[in-house]
Amino acid sequence: MDIGESVRMAIATLKANRLRSGLTMLGIIIGNAAVIAMVGVGQGAQRYAASQFESLGPNTLFIVPGTPQARNRTSNVPQTLVLEDAKAIATQVPTVQEVAPQIQLQQRVTYRGRNTNVLIVGTTPTFPSVRSFTVAQGRFISDEDVQRHRRVVILGSDLAKKLFINENPVGQQVRIKNLSFEVIGVMAEKGAFLGNNQDEAAYIPITTMSSRIVGQRSPYGISLTFISVSARDEQSIDAAKFQITNLLRLRHQIVDEDDFTIQTQKEALQIIGNISNALTLMLAAIAGISLLVGGIGIMNIMLVSVTERTQEIGLRKAIGATQRDILAQFMIEAMILSALGGLIGTGLGVGGVMLVAILTPLEAGVAPVAVALAVGVSGSIGLFFGVVPAQRAARLDPIVALRSV
Repeated sequence: MDIGESVRMAIATLKANRLRSGLTMLGIIIGNAAVIAMVGVGQGAQRYAASQFESLGPNTLFIVPGTPQARNRTSNVPQTLVLEDAKAIATQVPTVQEVAPQIQLQQRVTYRGRNTNVLIVGTTPTFPSVRSFTVAQGRFISDEDVQRHRRVVILGSDLAKKLFINENPVGQQVRIKNLSFEVIGVMAEKGAFLGNNQDEAAYIPITTMSSRIVGQRSPYGISLTFISVSARDEQSIDAAKFQITNLLRLRHQIVDEDDFTIQTQKEALQIIGNISNALTLMLAAIAGISLLVGGIGIMNIMLVSVTERTQEIGLRKAIGATQRDILAQFMIEAMILSALGGLIGTGLGVGGVMLVAILTPLEAGVAPVAVALAVGVSGSIGLFFGVVPAQRAARLDPIVALRSV
């Protein structure tokens, strides 16, 4: 018997038991779809995280007070960074281009009965260039605003729309912590960063923030939430981190553990990439269990099929079919089930990834490696789990089989 005839007989047999064949393929379909979807969504999450960090500004470093261990031990953020540290970094570190110190606090902003609780950022004129923000209307904070502790504010685009609706906000007065602030500008749209809408923030001079909103919290000067630093270029990032570390250790007279943490975009992306890779592999492994279950289902159904078709096997052997012919037919049936299930599962997985890309901000995409791996594994599973039933059918004694006729 040639391969073509074996394939035709296998297809005819599977068509005769459509419901059973469909249920047998279900495990393979779910496994393939889940593997492709999980890998595609995982890679999309990585690309989304990378784009989010790139939006923070090119070649940016972030200096935060305390160590991760210290911040975990207490709910209060350590007050170890002050404005003078930021000024020292700007003037004494040659690999640094600009420095933007920041103080952040949630406060209520009010305008004519409309109010909302948003992030208030006290900063300096260098903030837009360091963090890649632009002003869409009006102007940003000036050096004179900082020196004179002026009560001026720049609104994020969404915050301006929420408070002023169709009015022009520039020149109007809003209230922050029961103090009146003049709106001098509106920022261009920036988008969300890891779930936080950067367009709903308000920006005021750092000195005004310290003296009027948060108050003096450190005996050594104006304490900061963190410091954003832009290196001169990508090649200067590591050197800038090293030089800033040495400068702050000297200024803080540190001889043991640092009381600050410096993190670069590259390090943050690496951490997120490692986490997302681990989660993707874990989810893909869990999804792969469905492929294993599907393979066991194929073997189970094929064993049942051998039992049901004992007479057919006996008759075929009696008229000249060899063990190889019987083995080939049952192996082909198992491979058709797994291959067809793999193709359907691949289609569902690709469709799921495309749906995620349309409905969410994740830049999900279909990974060719994942498709090849899922289809290859499903085909291999059909081949592997089809061996036992096929061998059992091929070794069946025709005399014993014909006795049941």
